[in-house]
Amino acid sequence: MFKGMGQMGDMAKMMQAAQDMQGKMAKLQEDMHNQIVTGESGAGLVKATCTAKGELKSLDIDPSIFSSDDKEVVEDLILAAIKDAQVKAANKAQSEMGKITEAMGLPKDMKLPF
Repeated sequence: MFKGMGQMGDMAKMMQAAQDMQGKMAKLQEDMHNQIVTGESGAGLVKATCTAKGELKSLDIDPSIFSSDDKEVVEDLILAAIKDAQVKAANKAQSEMGKITEAMGLPKDMKLPF
């Protein structure tokens, strides 16, 4: 009736692959808290450092940009550095996810988790 459990064996393989992927994704999520990216603005005068998860860790501001006349410029540079770091964090996360999907034989640009 089952002829060697052909389809049941395929289902077991799929379930094992899903469990493996879940484990790899959990590890990646954990690792992304430790991976650091740095965004810059103003030719490096303002630097924002965050994790690959996008959590802001630090700001480094060159003191030469502080002037009461340039308050708005400084604020804009800070925002630009933070946004740059967040974009780099998102790109890093997508790159790492792509490695996992590609290793599983899925398209590299497949968005996970669904």
